[in-house]
Amino acid sequence: MGRIIFTRTTLATSLIITSLLLQGCVTTNPATGGSDFTPFMSPAKELALGKQQHPLVIKQHGGVLDVPRVAGYVAVVGGRLAAVSELQKSPFTFTVLNSPIVNAFALPGGYIYVTRGILALFNSESEMASVLGHEIGHVTARHSAKRYNQQLFTGLGVALLGAVLKSKDVGDALGYGSQLYLKSYSRGNEYESDQLGVRYSTRAGFDPYAAAHMLRSLDAESTLKDQIANRTGRQRPPEFFSTHPNTQDRVSRAYAAAQKTGRDPNSPNRVQDRNRYLNVIDGMIYGDDPVQGVIQGREFLHGPMQLKFKVPAHYRLNNGLEMVTAVGSGPAEGGIIIFSGDPLKGRNMIEFTSDTWKSFAKETSLRGLEDLTINGMAAITGWNDITVAKIPSRVRIIAIRHSANQAYFFLTITPLNKLDSLGTDLRRMTYSFQKLSPRQAANIKGKVIRIVTVRPGDTDTKLSRRMAFTDHRLDRFLVLNGLQGGQRLLVGERMKLIVYDR
Repeated sequence: MGRIIFTRTTLATSLIITSLLLQGCVTTNPATGGSDFTPFMSPAKELALGKQQHPLVIKQHGGVLDVPRVAGYVAVVGGRLAAVSELQKSPFTFTVLNSPIVNAFALPGGYIYVTRGILALFNSESEMASVLGHEIGHVTARHSAKRYNQQLFTGLGVALLGAVLKSKDVGDALGYGSQLYLKSYSRGNEYESDQLGVRYSTRAGFDPYAAAHMLRSLDAESTLKDQIANRTGRQRPPEFFSTHPNTQDRVSRAYAAAQKTGRDPNSPNRVQDRNRYLNVIDGMIYGDDPVQGVIQGREFLHGPMQLKFKVPAHYRLNNGLEMVTAVGSGPAEGGIIIFSGDPLKGRNMIEFTSDTWKSFAKETSLRGLEDLTINGMAAITGWNDITVAKIPSRVRIIAIRHSANQAYFFLTITPLNKLDSLGTDLRRMTYSFQKLSPRQAANIKGKVIRIVTVRPGDTDTKLSRRMAFTDHRLDRFLVLNGLQGGQRLLVGERMKLIVYDR
């Protein structure tokens, strides 16, 4: 068995580091009552980090939802919760992201985010407050700061161990393991934030039982999305439970915490609480925002840009602010498609293609340059074989002149061992790129939330037929409204429907 030998210098350095880390670092957290040990993340640094990352988060998640009544409503409710937290004197920023993904998260420094996707799932003001309170809990408990601290501390430990053992492989293995652990909050963090969320909701006058109701709705939504994804063979985008691990007992723990408040679980204010919320989200966009383009199955359509195309089977489309991506699964595993565009700005198509290629693959040149005509539009293609993420791949660019001043491009990344099986379908995708007429572009409609009142004779099945989907209409209606199958609807109740915008 080998020995680890610490020299006098190494030991002294370790003692100095340990001493510096322990001096003045342990304090009591007023929210949790536990100790804070965050030598690498002071409150001032938390605020600076959140401020730095805030514009990047907005850019990566569809931008800010430009609906003042919704954004203002979230900010007011969030402000009420923050005012009764242990950090009431600290700044909090509440942002609604223009994303259909069902998610909510927090950055250090009090930056709280909810997507319009998760807003669509809430059925009352108190349900929204429960999630906002949960995210505030992550901030007051300093979970993000502790994760950041743990990441740096683990990195320091890995570096010291690697120096002693003279083994890069050991350091790499330990570093990889720590990154996996830090990808989501721990179960303990989630329990703690659930409890804090109930605390803040109760103090601010909201229904504390809404936390348990919301967790049930999130679980039902996640289960339905899994069923739909499994049926279609498509991967799901990461949503709430990807960063907030779910467990069966989170609902019961949240309900028990609400019981301890002594509040009435059948509060007469619940209807008003629900109606206030539904009034705000009535007419809000659901799913893709047509201004950013719409995904319909494997097809991407963009009205303002007047274009459409269709990706091959087994590719999942994702719409971003600056580009559309499609990631392969199953038979297309490892395949990636990137679609975007830029003004020509006086450049010819060869210059545009070369500039675009360099922005993705600076150290490689284009091979096999070829002129094409795609549905009446001039185009250029070229390729090179590059190792991408340790996988030998063929990277091909197809640049298409859409108009006198605008060009678009596809960048396809295909593992070399799948060129034969995927090549034909990728060529079909290229030739599926089409211009849309103004009339065709105007006919691309998005979906919106509409609030309807239950009338005599209405049932969940009857109302669900009005949902703007071709599949799982009843399931979607039930999840959207937090209902159980077969539950009797009361005349005068208000329900959410997803319909096409007029």
